[in-house]
Amino acid sequence: MATIHERLRNPDAGVRRIAVIDLPYTDEEDDIAPLLVEALSDADATVRLEAAKALEGFEEPEVLAALAPLLKDEDADVRAAVAYTLAELKDPASASALLPYLGDADPEVQAAALQAVKALRVDAAFDPALAALAHADAKVRRAAVSVLGYLKKPQAISALTEVAAHDTDAEVRRVAVGALSFANDAEVSVHPALSRALADPEWQVREEAATTFAKTGSALGVPNLVRAMDDEYWQVRVKAARSLGKLKARDGVMALVEALIHPVSNLRKEAVIALGEIGDPRAITPLERTLRDPDPDVRKLSKLALTTIQMNGGAA
Repeated sequence: MATIHERLRNPDAGVRRIAVIDLPYTDEEDDIAPLLVEALSDADATVRLEAAKALEGFEEPEVLAALAPLLKDEDADVRAAVAYTLAELKDPASASALLPYLGDADPEVQAAALQAVKALRVDAAFDPALAALAHADAKVRRAAVSVLGYLKKPQAISALTEVAAHDTDAEVRRVAVGALSFANDAEVSVHPALSRALADPEWQVREEAATTFAKTGSALGVPNLVRAMDDEYWQVRVKAARSLGKLKARDGVMALVEALIHPVSNLRKEAVIALGEIGDPRAITPLERTLRDPDPDVRKLSKLALTTIQMNGGAA
């Protein structure tokens, strides 16, 4: 039977491909990284693809030095596999192999490099990501926003609020709204940005804004969240209810009570949970009615909410 080395050098690309797939499981070789790196330069794209996939979890400098250039591979599947493998990096020191690609002329390469460096949270990525917010390609802008959201630098708040309000791509606006979750309510520009986002034409952006208000801890958003309880999309109402509960917003009690009869059970559940978190005794009688709700989860959550309110001194 041919050895793994012989198979890796076989003239048949199919044989080489299977050899690369088998390599992580072989007993013939203790150090497989150099062999996988060598396979990254194979003439056949399917071999390069499998090598890129097999290198997930390897963060040696020589591995990253060989992987990163394949972000520009001629084969789209290889590029995607390399981008995925690089996105799984955990060691911030690995960023040095990616930094040269953060301003690449190819939008696909730039977006992949930004995505890969995101979770590494390295300060060196801040300026390239900030500059990429002005890129013509929405994929690059989305990736740049994600990097800035992970870095959580106050210097990015102004730029993120601008993107959240005015970017032409709804997904970029949504990601920017979510990225603002690291800001606190002392940041005066955040509340107006989230308020605008709660009126965005796209419901996914409104949904994200409803969630982000609670993450910032901003009580200033409560009136907007109460209005969002009338949103035409129940998904937005669900997030608004969740945030009203987390903010313990007594001003939201009546809007939450109205949601207890909504036809979507997920919204009724969130309204019940929120009313329990807020603990306002005005919710006791409406919650008692939900003990007869057709959804068993709503009934169970109503019992818990009533117990919580009554234990904390609430009385009808």
